[in-house]
Amino acid sequence: PVRPQPPARDDIAIIGLSARFPQADNLSAYWQNLRAGRESVTEIPADRWSLDGFYEPDRERAAAAGRSYSKWGGFLDGFADFDPLFFEITPNEARDMDPQERLFLQEVWKALENAGYTRARLHTTTGGQVGVFVGVTRAGHNLYGPARWQAGDTAYPFTSFGSIANRVSFKLDLNGPSMPIDTMCSSSLTALHEACEHLLRGDCEMALAGGVNLYLHPSSYVNLSALGMLSDDGRCHSFGDGGNGFVPGEGVGALVLKRLADAERDGDTIHAVIRGTAINHGGATNGYTVPNPVAQGEVIRKALDKAGVDARTIGYIEAHGTGTALGDPIEINGLIRAFAPDAVPPQSCALGSVKTNIGHAEAAAGIAGVCKVILQLQHGELVPSLHAEAVNPHLDLAATPFRLQQTVTPWPAQPTPRRAGVSSFGAGGANAHVVLEEYQATDVPADDTTGPQIVLLSAKDGDRLQERIRDLLGWLEQNEHHPVRLADLAHTLRVGREAMPDRLAVVVTSINELVAALRDQLNQPGGNAFRGRAGVLPDAEDLAELAASWLAKGHHAKLAGAWVRGLDIDWTPLQQGRHRIVALPGYPFARERYWIAEEPVAGELDALLDEVIDGYLSESLEAGAAAERLRTSLNTGRHKEIGSR
Repeated sequence: PVRPQPPARDDIAIIGLSARFPQADNLSAYWQNLRAGRESVTEIPADRWSLDGFYEPDRERAAAAGRSYSKWGGFLDGFADFDPLFFEITPNEARDMDPQERLFLQEVWKALENAGYTRARLHTTTGGQVGVFVGVTRAGHNLYGPARWQAGDTAYPFTSFGSIANRVSFKLDLNGPSMPIDTMCSSSLTALHEACEHLLRGDCEMALAGGVNLYLHPSSYVNLSALGMLSDDGRCHSFGDGGNGFVPGEGVGALVLKRLADAERDGDTIHAVIRGTAINHGGATNGYTVPNPVAQGEVIRKALDKAGVDARTIGYIEAHGTGTALGDPIEINGLIRAFAPDAVPPQSCALGSVKTNIGHAEAAAGIAGVCKVILQLQHGELVPSLHAEAVNPHLDLAATPFRLQQTVTPWPAQPTPRRAGVSSFGAGGANAHVVLEEYQATDVPADDTTGPQIVLLSAKDGDRLQERIRDLLGWLEQNEHHPVRLADLAHTLRVGREAMPDRLAVVVTSINELVAALRDQLNQPGGNAFRGRAGVLPDAEDLAELAASWLAKGHHAKLAGAWVRGLDIDWTPLQQGRHRIVALPGYPFARERYWIAEEPVAGELDALLDEVIDGYLSESLEAGAAAERLRTSLNTGRHKEIGSR
């Protein structure tokens, strides 16, 4: 058949990213886990729900009793932690918000920091025309409401998919499209597709795209068990023998996207390039959850054709790989169909699935795969897919273009840039595929900056500032063998971080000096650095005029001292030449726990207070537990009710 001619190149740049996955609070930890072949699946943590009356290992008895035959999953640590005051949200409102909404908001902030965009810079660059697209499919938080209301509680736990996107647009004052995407397991990859389409149509100048998935209520497991969709051994055997279901997983991630030409024009750091995306549906099959290999092949082929690339240049496929005897052969069938027109040599393309590491993150599965591919591109390595030492007997991979990636190996450079495909297929037939490519910069700015640099750090309070210092110091020590240019680091912190009340400024001439200064600040704040809390400056106008002359004369110490006092300084004169944005650690949000399932309902507070008082009077061992529950109520903002006692 005649292949369609690809359209003119319409590439999208990924200029910022941030994510959290099981046992990985950031992408650096995620990469370390992937490279080590680490499985991050555990039993359901006790702080989610008890296994008593929930877990029944026998499938038939579990179905009859309305229980789950699985007790495993990949879970986010600190899933209920949030920093409401950072976003000017009250504790009571934070308590009622779905944790998925809270986590996505924080990851978007970190992704923008990774890209080097403050709210002011975002609006200067785009005029606020920024779209928000988030994949989400799981409820659960809202299910804690009815029982509480029957007990007279006034808390209103709610889940709104629309609010997850709209909260970001509201807090950042964005005017582009703002929408949730629910196509089940393909949600975040479909959200990425929609973000790219809106950018290419000119509906927005920048886009934030990602997904979030948390298991917050036991009913999710019970329902999946009733459908027989879960693995009964706690492992996801993608393309391996013995696969009989998936392991639930969690995750949250956000990407900052821009048209490639615009990103190059603006000097953005480009982590990877999206060459093509496609979505479709499988139509009617033998069952609602039965995939269609023809449709899967077509969506992959469409993405390749939109990208204008030959399948022979694809070095890796991040597969959907749910790990079932039926689904995995169907997926391979679809891949074979997609690659067939290009006569791809046998076993020339590596194949894997991150579900074997973290479980199936459903709405966040696509973004988990995209982040894995970006990290592989950046490090030039392919990492192992797990639990397929014995391959699914229904697969004959030797006769296909694909080989399972089961060890860490170099990803060899090719005449063309390294390329990969990522697939996500939703239960019910909604398919998505993305073609990614490494970015090969043609213009790397020379290090033409000499002399001292002003390095700025700030946070909402002193504790957060100390943690920000600790994070930057740890990052510098971790990257000592791949040193960053001091001028780039200082530039990133000047233009890519918002100036907050608690501030630190140091004037240094080398990275080694900076490391020493940060260590001093951790041990004994003060010293040779400038540190303070910004306030209203009565002499602000005079200082602003002076600052311009200080900049011209290179009086760095005077500038640093004025900035920590709260002076708003235009740093433009320091940005001569081209500087790069550096992917520095994101904001260290306060870790305050807001989890509706732990909080006493209204009317139980009096009993808790009595229990604490009586327990301590009698030196009861139960007093500590009661006090902890009371502390939870205090932390979630119910001070007036407790104070009335």
